[in-house]
Amino acid sequence: MQLLSLISFMDLNQWMVLLMFIVFIVMLFRGIPVAYALVGVSLVFIVLAQFVLDPAADAIQNYIEYDETRIEYRKMFANAGRFFGGVIQNPVLVALPMFIYMGLMLDQSGVAQRMMQSMQVLFGALRGGLALSVMLIGIILAASTGVVGASVVLLGVMGLPTMMKQDYSKTIATGTIAASGTLGILIPPSIMLVIMSDQLAISLGDLFMGALFPGLLLGGLYIVFIVVWGLLNPKAMPLPENREPVTMKIVLDVLISVIPPMFLILLVLGSIFFGYATPTEASGLGALGALTLALTNRRLNGKVFKDVMRQTMNTSGYIVGIFIAANFFAYVLRLYGGDEIIKNLVLGSFDNKNMVVVFILFIIFLLGFLLDWIEITLIIMPLMLPVVIGLDIPVDGYGVVDNPSVVWFAILVAVTLQTSFLTPPVGFSLFYLRGVCPPGVTLGHIYKGVIPFVLLQLFGLFIVFEFPWLVTWLPAIAYGN
Repeated sequence: MQLLSLISFMDLNQWMVLLMFIVFIVMLFRGIPVAYALVGVSLVFIVLAQFVLDPAADAIQNYIEYDETRIEYRKMFANAGRFFGGVIQNPVLVALPMFIYMGLMLDQSGVAQRMMQSMQVLFGALRGGLALSVMLIGIILAASTGVVGASVVLLGVMGLPTMMKQDYSKTIATGTIAASGTLGILIPPSIMLVIMSDQLAISLGDLFMGALFPGLLLGGLYIVFIVVWGLLNPKAMPLPENREPVTMKIVLDVLISVIPPMFLILLVLGSIFFGYATPTEASGLGALGALTLALTNRRLNGKVFKDVMRQTMNTSGYIVGIFIAANFFAYVLRLYGGDEIIKNLVLGSFDNKNMVVVFILFIIFLLGFLLDWIEITLIIMPLMLPVVIGLDIPVDGYGVVDNPSVVWFAILVAVTLQTSFLTPPVGFSLFYLRGVCPPGVTLGHIYKGVIPFVLLQLFGLFIVFEFPWLVTWLPAIAYGN
């Protein structure tokens, strides 16, 4: 009896929460799809609670006194369907398939191909000109698509053979393409920000506006690195043998080639910034704009339209499937008291508020080596939300931005998750690029090539951490007017 009196149900919950995460990670390493792993773990622990823990609690409750707030495990079967309806009926998530469709249709429109051709001619006379062309196109595509896979593959197909032909270093060529294509996950319109908006219950417009400066900051750091590396190591980015002089015709051709994507950027982000449309409405405008560009360039036919629609449905279904499964997992975890356990654990780790945020970002950075950004966003972010709110970090919202500390934290996490696309073993950009690499370019070259860009991402994260106004100033200006 004395032994039973020492048992705390809070301690039991801690073990259950830890065990849930361990079993989930083990299932992933066994090759089980993420959605199946999330649902499977959740069902197992519901059954465990219903038929093992709850009867055990009833059996020993006459011998020990336990906290009145003890979880009623039998409640885990009640209202189990609420998270399905919550996902399907969420108006914010309507933007998800729209932005995916926009990115895929723009990929088929031929806009990026024309930009690549014209910019290669313009910057070809500069050292590192091809790398600069790829980076600039990556920034423009990021602000007009938001789909990382399409951008990385497109840049790899168009830019890598030309860079290899000009004897570029394989590491700098692959690193530039992987990093530039990954900017689409941060620079709006980003599908990751759409999901974060729902999970953190904050304005999608605030996230879109707040992510713009940090995204452009990362792009600027990449460009500076390419220029400096070209000067310090000219053999890595040699000049072409036959260089064409820059003429007004070439400059004009570049300007004409960037008009279509700039039109799309203005249509989406401009309509949000000037208050003409909500982010969800702007996603529809973007989808219509991309379709118009494909029609204007005569690149749209029945097969292209059918392929884009199929890819849109497949990608949207994949994300929504994980979305529902992650909500199921989080629901069970919450009934075990996981959110309170994690909140107390994180808040109790450090006395300094900033160190708590750094600790959370460090954990997310490490998880990026093992998990995709979708799982991290859907599972970890809701658990960390009470922690961030409890910290009450003084971030200036200029009297306009709601929950400015949460918006700032969301962008910090978004910048951190940029690294998950470039870090092995599950760095998706690495494998997207590997699939289109010409012979002679190995996965080892790609791994080495992304190292400086991951370091630049961490440096950009430090800048955004130290200067929160980079996140909150633009949405305050946009919505303050």
